[in-house]
Amino acid sequence: MKFAEFKAPKGVIKIELDLAGDKISKISISGDFFMYPEDSIEKLEQMLKGTKADRESLLETVGKFYDSTGTKTPMVEPEHWVEAILRAVGG
Repeated sequence: MKFAEFKAPKGVIKIELDLAGDKISKISISGDFFMYPEDSIEKLEQMLKGTKADRESLLETVGKFYDSTGTKTPMVEPEHWVEAILRAVGG
């Protein structure tokens, strides 16, 4: 399992993931960021499974997550999630 941490403007994002080829097969997201509602993190993890592990695909999936759930993450933007995931992929 690959792991990375990324310091966003308001909290640390921790990513653990496995890849199947170039796609995410397993992902666990944790850290000390704020997310409302709090259980939305599980929805984000589910949506990321099967996503190609490149910047464009990840940004698209994270954008869909925000659009479909109305989740709020103060001072943590889609780009921060993507950067954390890409660091894990590269690590």
